[in-house]
Amino acid sequence: MHVTRLVLDHYRSWKHCLVDFEPGVNVLYGRNGLGKTNIVEAVEVLATGGSHRTSATVPLVERGEKTATIRANVVDGINDDDNSSLDTANTTTYAVTLPVRGGNKARVNGGASQPLRSVVGQVRAVVFAPDDQLLVSMDPARRRAFLDSAGAQLIPGYYELAQEFARIAKQRAKLLRQIGQERSLGHGVGPLLDALEAWTGSFIDRGLRLTQARSKVCALLEKPFASIYADLSGGGTASMLYAPGFAEAEAVCEAPVARQDWQSEPQVGVSVLEAISGHFQRIFDGEVAQSRNLIGPHRDDVMFMLDGAPAKEYASNGEMWTIALALKMALFTVLEGRPAQDGSPTGAPVLILDDVFSQLDAARRLQIVEFAFRQEQTLITVAAPGDVPEGIEAHMIDVHKIKEDSDVSAW
Repeated sequence: MHVTRLVLDHYRSWKHCLVDFEPGVNVLYGRNGLGKTNIVEAVEVLATGGSHRTSATVPLVERGEKTATIRANVVDGINDDDNSSLDTANTTTYAVTLPVRGGNKARVNGGASQPLRSVVGQVRAVVFAPDDQLLVSMDPARRRAFLDSAGAQLIPGYYELAQEFARIAKQRAKLLRQIGQERSLGHGVGPLLDALEAWTGSFIDRGLRLTQARSKVCALLEKPFASIYADLSGGGTASMLYAPGFAEAEAVCEAPVARQDWQSEPQVGVSVLEAISGHFQRIFDGEVAQSRNLIGPHRDDVMFMLDGAPAKEYASNGEMWTIALALKMALFTVLEGRPAQDGSPTGAPVLILDDVFSQLDAARRLQIVEFAFRQEQTLITVAAPGDVPEGIEAHMIDVHKIKEDSDVSAW
């Protein structure tokens, strides 16, 4: 698949933006602050339902506006004879609406409005960004965000499940805070405890489903990740291990999964449910005191091992970069080999390289360039045309010119 046209309205720094892409390598160049990253980020939002730069919708909307819109034409495959887009019968048009308040919506080919979750995963994209190295060295939230971005594209229903769990976790934490406040005033908390019990049941149920889904994501990635790391590093050994926030739920990760829509009951035994429920009872006072959920998928992590040692503690900066590159390449490889969802466009994901060349040494820059050349479509952002490694033949896009044209059209 490849994107042929992208139109943004009131998206981040863009009041209006229209950009045409071609199959193969597309380079968006221009000084910092013009909005290059905002353009490619919009493709990521369409693909995954979110951005690696923020977990909220509000920053995606131009300041002072109520709604941002992303529209994209996506073509199913390319014509091998002339490397041009196929006819319009193979083009799907997506329109995503991102309001400051309310749910995100989407339309496909001008059809009825539907929740964004209905189209997440139909367009697929993998982003390489300057902060990818921090996937290894920084806090677990970054690694959970990667799992969610990957899961949204790999597993039907994942995006909705992750959103639902986040909503339940927020409500449960709110109840814990209310219980603590009422206790401090000497008030009875019986009704609040009844409500907490119900929300805890939902928290465990959705949490176990999310645990299974994330375990499946890691299982899909671990072998290609190890193989690609060995190739990139010249024979090094790396592995990844999912560490669930429900410590009692490790058996869940080995349980067979009956359905991949993750709407069925979680495949766990009564002993696991009892163990988790019992743990919640033991930590109840601590949760009330801190007004937060102390166990669950919101505390999940992914551990990277390098030659048998924790990469976070022992890997060099270069090795961390190689781990991050191998992880993203593994995701790309797995996505490329999986069937499209719901009759959506087929083909390899769109590859996005957002200002990464300045962060990589010569060897890793060459590795990522060779990878990019093999893909159906690659979008690259750089500050100046000279920042593109030699030998790349690309469709060059002057973002300053797009900005000038958008300013004129605004008047």
